Amino acid sequence: MSELLKQLEERSGNACELCGATDSLEQKVHLDVYEVPDSPKNVKDTSILACETCRTQLEDESLVDPNHWRALNDSMWSPVPAVQVVVYRMLDQLRPHGWPVDLIDMMYMEEDTKQWAEDGIQRGPKIIHKDVNGNILQRGDSIVLIKDLDVKGAGFTAKRGTPVRNITLVYDNAGQVEGRVNGINIVILTEYVKKTSKDE
Repeated sequence: MSELLKQLEERSGNACELCGATDSLEQKVHLDVYEVPDSPKNVKDTSILACETCRTQLEDESLVDPNHWRALNDSMWSPVPAVQVVVYRMLDQLRPHGWPVDLIDMMYMEEDTKQWAEDGIQRGPKIIHKDVNGNILQRGDSIVLIKDLDVKGAGFTAKRGTPVRNITLVYDNAGQVEGRVNGINIVILTEYVKKTSKDE
């Protein structure tokens, strides 16, 4: 048994972290590691313990049984970010069925966990964020402003040359990123930024 599998079994109490299935005398449930796709590099725990039924449906959208996923009503309250991400993505996939919408509205996730979840959701054409020079921007990148920007509602101007570290991407708008300037999280147009190395 791998060390990771052992850790996940301890964390979950030897139950699927999505549907709650456990091994019993009546039914053998094969629990194994499921690596969350599109996980950021700076997140330590990017795996969950999932049963074969959940894993199969996560890996092949054509096999998804909406009724199986009603168990997310419980797992959506998991304190584990990796579990929250998978739950959110599956609920989003099931939105057309109606009932998942209410669960999505009730979910609470930290901002970076929500971004992680959104990064793995494909809605229409893939959105690619690029700086003024055409360099692809990714979550966690550092940028520098190339012109003075008036920050509406905050009463200050973000000066040209201001560095902004650890940006997040506005998931539905290729022309916008978010970052902290003067301690305030602001939306910045990508046409006014230049990507820098994280050491600058």
